[in-house]
Amino acid sequence: MEQRLSAILASDMVGYSRLMEADELGVLSRQKRYRKELIDPEIARNRGQIVKTTGDGLLATFASVQDAVRCALEIQKEMGRKELDLIEDQRIRFRVGINIGDVIFDEDDIFGDGVNVAARLEGLAEPGGICVSDIVHQSVLDRIDEPFRDMGGQRVKNITRPIRVWQWTPNAFQERKVPEISYQQRVKFCKSADGVNLAWASTGTGIPVLKAPNWLNHIEYEWTSPVWGEFLSEFSKICHLVRFDQRGNGLSDWDVQDISEDRMIDDMVAVADAAGLDRFGLFGISQGSAFSVRFAARYPERVKFLILLGGYLRGRMMRGNPEAEQFYEASRAMVSAGWGSPNPVYRQFFTSSYMPDATPEECASFDEMQRISASPETALRIMAMNAYVDARDDAHKLNVPTLVLHVQGDMAAPISEGRETAREIPTAEFVELPGSNHCMVRGHAGFDEFFHEVSPFLAQQID
Repeated sequence: MEQRLSAILASDMVGYSRLMEADELGVLSRQKRYRKELIDPEIARNRGQIVKTTGDGLLATFASVQDAVRCALEIQKEMGRKELDLIEDQRIRFRVGINIGDVIFDEDDIFGDGVNVAARLEGLAEPGGICVSDIVHQSVLDRIDEPFRDMGGQRVKNITRPIRVWQWTPNAFQERKVPEISYQQRVKFCKSADGVNLAWASTGTGIPVLKAPNWLNHIEYEWTSPVWGEFLSEFSKICHLVRFDQRGNGLSDWDVQDISEDRMIDDMVAVADAAGLDRFGLFGISQGSAFSVRFAARYPERVKFLILLGGYLRGRMMRGNPEAEQFYEASRAMVSAGWGSPNPVYRQFFTSSYMPDATPEECASFDEMQRISASPETALRIMAMNAYVDARDDAHKLNVPTLVLHVQGDMAAPISEGRETAREIPTAEFVELPGSNHCMVRGHAGFDEFFHEVSPFLAQQID
């Protein structure tokens, strides 16, 4: 055995089993031709060595990290051109991950943490794309004129530490400038009551507000998102905003035994304690409204006020509404069938429901955040929890100032649920906002109106 520092390139074919089932001979023939004419020569030209091959992928090592990245870029660009005439579902596309680290060479195989990370990076890449670790990106930043997008820290299977990831895609849009206030953020970790590690961060100054968990979060990636970045920036200008990634997604622990309403409340307590919050406000979006209400009923001495946006007290399966139940079953089917699929239509089912008025860039960003924030198994568990939540009894107990806001055309959570929330909370005020998007996105109806209502409400809560 021999150990040495190397750049590791891991690659596999997207949808290999599906492609083989549809056209086994054709796929094998094209794959063999691409290996002979493109992949193997390009690796050799960049002084790389193929160490291991499988039916749908390969591992290669390079003495130079720049050579590894140049090789991957050339292969991915040329593959896109070669398959362009085929319909999307028939195209051979690869995902590529690149890392650098100490590698153990043992006859015809390689081992080591660096290899494991490269394999996980490959799994994060979009079809036809490349994901590299931060050390790789820093090594090539000034030497390769191609845009890599910062995906922030990522939790990957069997790696205990978050890995900062950068991604290149064939049709990458220009890197968004993150809001300046985001540079205040420092990600920290705390443990919930059952030992699960939670990633949390804060921005802004003033009256403290804890954001409850909602659908899927990623406290780093959200800043680069056209959907969340500007919203979080504006919110952080009017309060001290504390956010965290709920268990099972983002930078918090992914492999968790219990995803339930009670654990969400425990997690909110753990983050509030870690952030040194005594009495504070709660901000709940979507199902975060129900968790905020439950928290306030259980810990009334800690909660000063509630701000609830696009929320509900009862999940889709608790409304006695056949249409809501059908939406839930369709959502489960979409996640089960294709959450990790190269075809984004499965995740776009949610995107189109949450943001029907979004631009293509906004849709792509929301879709991408869902994909990298949680596994399909966890997405299903969170979805089931949210579908059966019911916080109506807790709502009746509240006696704190509460502002309920809801967009008129919200498809993800109908405005009737917002009105129901306001009716159930004795101290609530209800505000209708214009628009159709479940999320508040700058440039769309409802964004400015939201802050026009929230800013004076927060000012009234200052002691």
